[in-house]
Amino acid sequence: MKRCKQLTACAWLLAAAMPAGAADACRGTIYLTFDTGSQSQADYIATTLNKHHVKATFFVANEKTTRGDWSLDPSWAPYWKARVAEGHAFGSHTFDHVYFKHDDAGGAIAVKPQFGASAGKMLSVTPSEYCAEIKRAGQRFEQLTGKALDPIWRAPGGKVSNRTLAAGKACGYTHFGWAPAGFSGDETSSAAFPNSVLLQRALANLKDGDIFMAHLGIWSRKDPWAPANLEPLIAGLRQKGMCFATLRDHPGMKKP
Repeated sequence: MKRCKQLTACAWLLAAAMPAGAADACRGTIYLTFDTGSQSQADYIATTLNKHHVKATFFVANEKTTRGDWSLDPSWAPYWKARVAEGHAFGSHTFDHVYFKHDDAGGAIAVKPQFGASAGKMLSVTPSEYCAEIKRAGQRFEQLTGKALDPIWRAPGGKVSNRTLAAGKACGYTHFGWAPAGFSGDETSSAAFPNSVLLQRALANLKDGDIFMAHLGIWSRKDPWAPANLEPLIAGLRQKGMCFATLRDHPGMKKP
């Protein structure tokens, strides 16, 4: 290895390379989570997590990708199988990336799918139909990998109501959003919110127990978040004494 020219650079490299269990004790736990998206950063994120021995949680939906296919197509089976083998956790992000809009009269739920046969249309669905949409992602994921999803889900945009949360719970899924400090900002304009600003904000504000959220690629962001920020984020959090865990180990999973 070439000799580091700056002490800060050496510290960064050492922290980034440190396995999750290398510290004598964790001063806190951060839950890294990634939602499907354009998938443009999917390989980089997976390689980086594996390189630094970090287990994360992936929330999956069938989204259009930069490869011209869909994130839950059979063409993505090798990718998801590899992540399963690495020991990550997986939850539903609804199959068609269905946005909750508002609670309708009579117990129904107004939604707007981003993809699928009803993409861009306002729909009114029953709680059981909403539950079925959560389950669809899991059914496809199991077809691709032979692995059932963990009993967790995340609503697109994090938008929920008591009714949608109840619908998810009724079909066995616990909802997980993210902490205010855990919003990566990868959906924002890279001109208005440069990666350096997003990284500094995350390192300054993330605390024990926080859930962090980013995507496996965002169509609109010109300067991708992950290549600039993921390794420094992992290193910086480890320097603060943080360890990483999947949502399988989150206290919220232990609630009835």
